[in-house]
Amino acid sequence: MPRLFTAIEIPRSIADRLSMLRAGLHGARWIDPENYHLTLRFVGDVDGATARDFTEALGELVAMPFTLKLNGLDSFGGNKPRTIFAGVAPSPELEALQHAHEGAARVAGLPPERRKFTPHVTIARLRGTRPDAVAAYLQNAGLISGTFTVTRFVLYSSRNSVGGGPYVVEAAYDLEDDEDDYYGAYEFDQPPLFGIDP
Repeated sequence: MPRLFTAIEIPRSIADRLSMLRAGLHGARWIDPENYHLTLRFVGDVDGATARDFTEALGELVAMPFTLKLNGLDSFGGNKPRTIFAGVAPSPELEALQHAHEGAARVAGLPPERRKFTPHVTIARLRGTRPDAVAAYLQNAGLISGTFTVTRFVLYSSRNSVGGGPYVVEAAYDLEDDEDDYYGAYEFDQPPLFGIDP
């Protein structure tokens, strides 16, 4: 069964800028630009019925397009750094969308997410990288910023157990300008891995 999660895709123009931040950093595994994303709700490995319930609940969500802004680089892990990421400026619309995804997960019978939502775009996963090397990288990388409009979110699947892709878009949900509309029908690029019929 594939691992599932919902996310916002990163536009190619922003992804290209983030990819320019790759530099010599021991232990860094740089994420491919086509796999950059902002996770909204991690689901994990679930059975087909739960996946269908979650997908249907996502289809009932209502939201309008909004703007996001990247606001610098940072790392997770403290003295044992594990990732480098681009941060995302606070956004009430993003918080509301993530909260709605949590609600959809609960409707599908999934346990609540215990981790605090910290919106970010992972650009590298680290293994054995010294904290001082990460600090030096962050200091020398320069200021990164970028603004883009969110017009949809997607349901991704991945069979990779270590993270970082490749990811497959299982369904896409458009954010509508008309408040009377709701997210659009499922758009499958290939037969869904978990057996949902479009």
